[in-house]
Parts: sequence; structure tokens; C-alpha cells
Amino acid sequence: MRHRRTVKKLGRKKSHKELMIRNLVAALLKNEAVRTTEAKAKEARRLAERLITWGKMGDLHSRRLAFARIRDAEVVKKVFDVLAPKFQKRNGGYTRIIKLERRRGDNAPMVLLELTEKTEQAAAEKESRKAKREGKKAKSAGGGGAEE
Repeated sequence: MRHRRTVKKLGRKKSHKELMIRNLVAALLKNEAVRTTEAKAKEARRLAERLITWGKMGDLHSRRLAFARIRDAEVVKKVFDVLAPKFQKRNGGYTRIIKLERRRGDNAPMVLLELTEKTEQAAAEKESRKAKREGKKAKSAGGGGAEE
């Protein structure tokens, strides 16, 4: 029985699971959205919310705690300088999980884990990716085959 067990095992040993979650959270905070499985997203959300809360505190102790978890100075700097001011008026709920289609190979439930407040840079990147995708669709629909 798993009474009062809060941490999921995710089919890995503890050290591997911790590194995987740290890398997932670093990618989330760097890109502001990441596509992953539902179980991993729920575990990563716990650490991401904690990091943003430390960022809102803004003191040296919180910065050292954040760096001890993530070990990426660029991401920690972004959390404290860019993301924390955006979430200053919000008491928790910094991330959202949006369910997507199941993964084709193993039918795993996939989700999009993203921050609720986007920065201008992330919004611009999303628009550029969308325009690039639309360009590829138009190109493939217009002249895909050889003409005679």
C-alpha cells in the first residue's frame, strides 16, 4: 500500500529520477513550456512551483536553495529576475497542465506543462514557430509532387 507516499517512482532509481525531474524543470523554466508524460509533469510541477516561490522571496538563501536544486545559473537568474516579478501578485498556481493526444508508440498520456504567465520573448518565439509551421504546411500542400 502506498498510504501517505507523495513521491512517484516513475520506474527509475532515486538518483536518475531526481536528475530527470531537475532537467525537466530547467527546460520548463527556460522555454516556459514543455511536452512530457502526465506523471512526469505532475512531479516536475512540484519543484517548479517551489522554485518560483523562492524567486519571489528573492533573498540570497532562496537563490542558493534554487541553485542547489537546478544547478543552472542561467535558469536561476531567469527565475529570480524575470519570472518572479511576473508572479508577484499570484499565490501559487504558476504552472498549468494541458492534456494532449496519447503518445503513438506506447499510448502514454502526454501533456503540455507550461507557465501560466508568459514573457514577451516566449510569446514571440511561439508566434515564429507557428508561422514556420504554417509555411511548411503551405509548401507541402502546394507543390509536393513532380509536374508533367
